[in-house]
Amino acid sequence: MTKLPKPLSTIGRAEHIDLLDFGVNDVIAKIDTGADLSSIWVSDVREKDGYLECSLFGKSSTHYTGETVRFAKSNYTLTRVSNSFGVKELRYKVKLRIRVEGRVIKATFTLSDRSEKTYPVLLGRRLLHNKFLVDVSGGKPLKTLEKARRQRLQAELKDLKREDT
Repeated sequence: MTKLPKPLSTIGRAEHIDLLDFGVNDVIAKIDTGADLSSIWVSDVREKDGYLECSLFGKSSTHYTGETVRFAKSNYTLTRVSNSFGVKELRYKVKLRIRVEGRVIKATFTLSDRSEKTYPVLLGRRLLHNKFLVDVSGGKPLKTLEKARRQRLQAELKDLKREDT
């Protein structure tokens, strides 16, 4: 008997997810078909006594608890990734269980400082592949934050132009 593939769910450009391994729910994630791997915001990352320790998110996040999460040496690796500017950097990589649109997925996430990003979690192609179709007109984007970020960028560009003249 041939196992039929699960139908693809349609998601938008941003969705709420649950981090099942940590009991953290309703975290907004950006869907990024241009990114290979997914990424999650962590702070205070350190290797200690054969474990990788960190805190999920950062102090400015509503999801931040300050609790330390630990990954055994067998559950994390180092990888090199190119960020959105093409700069290569080393990041830790772990597997996490998440829920997206009712679907439970175990996926690989790189750990990074996303404090300057609008979204604390990014879901990349490897997680999305054969599971989701992305409709960029839908989802639950943080429109107010995105608009404020665009306005700050425009103001910075305007200031740069004034400095050049």
